[in-house]
Amino acid sequence: MQKLLLLLLLSISLISSAQSEKYAGKYELVFKASNANISYDILLNPNGTFLFHRYRHVLVGNNKEENSYGKGVWKPQKKNLIYFFTNHKNDIDATHTLNLNNTKARFISKSPRDKSDREIKTALKFYESELSWVTGKELFKIE
Repeated sequence: MQKLLLLLLLSISLISSAQSEKYAGKYELVFKASNANISYDILLNPNGTFLFHRYRHVLVGNNKEENSYGKGVWKPQKKNLIYFFTNHKNDIDATHTLNLNNTKARFISKSPRDKSDREIKTALKFYESELSWVTGKELFKIE
């Protein structure tokens, strides 16, 4: 009985780590226009932590470059949903000021069952966040 229980626990841990590997990587979105450059990138580490960076430079007027950073943990939930959590005590500091707590994203990729020639880029689409400018952004996987 103990061997069966141990086998069950090991298989569950392997399955959960394999799911994290599926989502892990770097995602980015870059806007370049005549009057502004804006980029977003997020790194999802296999250990369940993330680093988020937003860069903004408005080229009109006397505007300075802006960098915003956030960090925390991420967890896959249900099918292709990722939840982000920021712990105020450990994740918010002088550099990492963004609170991505309660942020949710959908993982988008081509299904292995889809045998068509259509190309679907692997991406994260943020559909809910307390930061209004994050909601609706689709960041594409680059690594």
